[in-house]
Amino acid sequence: MAFEATKREWGELYAFFRILADGKVYAGTPEAKRNEAHVIPVAMVQREEHDGTRQYIVEKESIRIKGENIDKQIPREDFDTVAEIILQAIKNTSGNDVTSPDGVEEFLDEVAIFDLESQTEDRTDFSVAFYSLEAPLTGFCVRSRLGGRMMPLLDGGRSANFKFEQTGVKFAVPTINKINAEGEEDDVTGRMLMIERLGGILKYNDVADKIFRSNLSMIDLHAGRMLAEMVRIMWLDGITKVSELTEEIKKLNPLKIKDELINKHGYYEYKVKELLLALAAGMRPAKMYNGTESAISGFMFVTAEGEVLCYQKAFRQTFADFLYYNTRFEKGSTEKDKYGFLERENGVYYFKLNLKIGIVKR
Repeated sequence: MAFEATKREWGELYAFFRILADGKVYAGTPEAKRNEAHVIPVAMVQREEHDGTRQYIVEKESIRIKGENIDKQIPREDFDTVAEIILQAIKNTSGNDVTSPDGVEEFLDEVAIFDLESQTEDRTDFSVAFYSLEAPLTGFCVRSRLGGRMMPLLDGGRSANFKFEQTGVKFAVPTINKINAEGEEDDVTGRMLMIERLGGILKYNDVADKIFRSNLSMIDLHAGRMLAEMVRIMWLDGITKVSELTEEIKKLNPLKIKDELINKHGYYEYKVKELLLALAAGMRPAKMYNGTESAISGFMFVTAEGEVLCYQKAFRQTFADFLYYNTRFEKGSTEKDKYGFLERENGVYYFKLNLKIGIVKR
């Protein structure tokens, strides 16, 4: 009997099958292309199911599946065939939900996969032993450009808000109400411009959530101010790509640092890349971050053509550059994330903006 799953769920499964069928993976470049000179052999992929751990061992002609109550071999070419069927089903479906193609459900039963998304507590999708079975396991998350909603790098909800104090002209309550009623609910830009037009100034105040404030301070004591100004630029100038926003921040220089630090040392680029790497490794706004290495060591990145590229902390600079050139700021829901309006707090009016970072779709 056919079932439905999202493109994201199918994308994770596709990456898993593609890696097993190929028995190798190409390292990715900062431009999200394959690095022809860097092929990494895969010895085994480990995946968690609700009833325990499965190991999928790559042998010459077959995949050996080992688990608590299972030890069997499946031809590698079967994984190749099913991976291709899943890829075509994703590409040929216009909506976000994809119906399982003929034969796929039976194959999932055959290879002991009952949960399309693996059941891990450490947020990894699966772990890989490269080169040999004795190699330490490396935990990966799958990110896919095959369509559907990609998991954002940072979606902290209201925990990821920045506060701007409304200074300049002191507005009367009717004016405040008029500003908050301006445009549609998501017309944050319209309200920011109206405040400016009426003589108000939005001056950066702080990171709204104290845990997120501390987490950002681990990257840099002034990271909150830098990111808040980047979010402001996104709303006012329509720039979303992280690399382009960083270029704007270099000109604006909100931290008032020396030109030598900006241009020779690449201060702003470095700080942004450090943040992106921390987010990729599992840093979250509402959970205390102390810089300790997490189980997530990298991404298996599926391109729009269906190629699987490997990015990992072992090749830190490439991973950082990939994130820097392939991420963007996004606009979350103003209602859900509670931002974009003037709000009174201890007699002072504040305007909040929200930080959300995703991977570009193409």
